[in-house]
Amino acid sequence: MAWDAVVVGGGVAGLVAARDLVHAGLRTLVLEQRDAPGGAVAGHTVAGLRLDAGAESFATRGGVVAELLDELGLAARVRTPEPVGSWVHLPHGDGPLPRTGLLGIPADPLAADVRATLGPLGALRASLDLVLPASDEATLGALVRRRMGTRVLDRLVRPVVGGVHAADPDELAVDAVSPGLPAALRRERGSLARAVRSLRASAPAGSAVQGIDGGLHVLVEALVADIEARGGTVRCGATVTSLESERTDRWVLATPAAVDLLGLSVGTPDPGTPVTLVTLVLDAPALDAAPRGTGVLVARESTDVTAKALTHATAKWGWLTAVAGPGRHVVRLSYGRSGQDVRPDVDTALRDAAVLLGTPLGRDQLLGSAVVRWTQALPRPSAEHARVVAAVRASVDQLPGVTVCGAWVAGNGLASVVPQARAAARAMI
Repeated sequence: MAWDAVVVGGGVAGLVAARDLVHAGLRTLVLEQRDAPGGAVAGHTVAGLRLDAGAESFATRGGVVAELLDELGLAARVRTPEPVGSWVHLPHGDGPLPRTGLLGIPADPLAADVRATLGPLGALRASLDLVLPASDEATLGALVRRRMGTRVLDRLVRPVVGGVHAADPDELAVDAVSPGLPAALRRERGSLARAVRSLRASAPAGSAVQGIDGGLHVLVEALVADIEARGGTVRCGATVTSLESERTDRWVLATPAAVDLLGLSVGTPDPGTPVTLVTLVLDAPALDAAPRGTGVLVARESTDVTAKALTHATAKWGWLTAVAGPGRHVVRLSYGRSGQDVRPDVDTALRDAAVLLGTPLGRDQLLGSAVVRWTQALPRPSAEHARVVAAVRASVDQLPGVTVCGAWVAGNGLASVVPQARAAARAMI
């Protein structure tokens, strides 16, 4: 069969591109290697609850994801996290993360929550950022260390970046991990605090991300339904080894395998660190008070737990609290840092959860669990990865009827993936 367009990769990027292609009247085929579409935006059932198995929220910047959800009829189901803040787990104890910040960088170094976590001396050192001359550092780690000191880097930024990107700040280019930050630094004459304040100060705690009533995986179901309702086809369990496998004049390669499919000698996109997510459904009325807010990020130096982060999902999302019912709680632990390949079991996760939540938890309270391992879900936005992607895009620009999209090209998160996927579709239309 001849197709107007073929999309290789059925993650969110591929599905978004395919949806725009079918809306333009093009007969489109999506080929996904896994047994289900959606990539890292997936759902599963644990103890009778339908939950996210991968990503569970999206960044609100630019409004691009909200616009897509509106088009899909999901706008009324968008939800904001409960405004209870989150914490960081440190070797010397726990402390709150900045209520107004960016990747753990505080907008106000002398705020009470920042002082509680950094201590008076750490907060004073961070406040020197306001008077230091402008500087030009290549990585996020070097920038934070220079402007605000090692306590901000180690106690705030490194745990957040490790949780979000499964990478170390010293590996990440500033513009790659936060595209708006370099321009804000220039406007604010080099002050990191003022730059963050200009980007984030007016936003209430938690408003930088949102989710969907029912789980983020609802987005995947809506995309597939819309594609198929307009004559498109989503085919899973399909491995593509050659661009001659289908008859078409348009290829959208929503997979890092594009490098091999195109026979390019430009290097290999960074696959990122494998991440394992362990979901626990607990009968634990003691957690009703949300002792650590929406969750906890873990400093790398902490040796009493193996997890890098915990999300208290029933404290974070009001819709899930209502579905779970009184005394039942959903917590999810994330494992896998840069340079580490951790494969935890449920007992390890249960012990870690007890430490991070400061609440005794036993097997007798466990109503259900699930362990999900993700690979190639969080490519690290390193300088080498950026070089490979730039080389791929330059090569593809010379190939009529071929384009690329996906997190490996656009960067992590739906706020980056969605607009770039839509741009890829427009190029084919």
